[in-house]
Amino acid sequence: MFKLLKTFRIVYETKNFSKAAERLFISQPAVSNQIKQLEEELTIQLFMRNGRQEIITTKQADILYNHLLNLADDWEDVLQALQVHTNSRETCRIVASNTFAVYYLPELIDQLVQQFPEVSFILDMDNSEQVLDRIEKHQAHFGFIEKPLITESIIRKKIVSDELVHAGDFSKDLWLVREEHSGVFHYTERYFLAQNLDPQKMIIKNNEMIVKCLEQGIGQSIISKRALTEKIKWKPLEQEYQRNFYFIKRQHIESSQLSEIDLYINEYYQVK
Repeated sequence: MFKLLKTFRIVYETKNFSKAAERLFISQPAVSNQIKQLEEELTIQLFMRNGRQEIITTKQADILYNHLLNLADDWEDVLQALQVHTNSRETCRIVASNTFAVYYLPELIDQLVQQFPEVSFILDMDNSEQVLDRIEKHQAHFGFIEKPLITESIIRKKIVSDELVHAGDFSKDLWLVREEHSGVFHYTERYFLAQNLDPQKMIIKNNEMIVKCLEQGIGQSIISKRALTEKIKWKPLEQEYQRNFYFIKRQHIESSQLSEIDLYINEYYQVK
């Protein structure tokens, strides 16, 4: 049953039998057969086939998936309990959007590793949408994003504000711009509209690369004030270019240790 449920989870998340087969390293017919077997055992229909690779989930599939995520958390909690006497370290996975991951998260992690020496922290970086998606799919325990995204299964709390500035060589026509799904992209487009600009753009999907380019005198950009270095010229922007960072987590925290980390993060940022 565990094998069938694992296959179901991957199919549900990819919405595609071929992509699920690639992730599971099995053939596409094998994926279809396992899903058919699971449907027969549960006597329900999980997916609507449209004659192609893509599928549509049923209400029963939505219910099963949500319960399966919680079941996976409970199973992880059981494994942690069974391994207590082997001095196994608990794992805490944290994923953050680019700016927060580079310029804010290290300070927090410095405190967390001191407060929770028995915990192994795993850090990752992604855009805000992907951070939210990974928290929803139980691929990480805690997340930090720079967009006010929210879903029914996620708790979101505002933690700190971040000031955006206009930086770089103001005489250059070239603008260094983050990708569309980046949190700062919205503010850059707002600035272009307010200033009636339609400049030459270079898309760069990483804050550190933008900073290095600005240090070399390559163009100008809208970046976090925290990212500035002594080599970069800058000027402030209006109050509307202040943005917030958010701490997100799932409704269900599966262990007392993770609950303590959650509490510490809230106290660290004095979340109300």
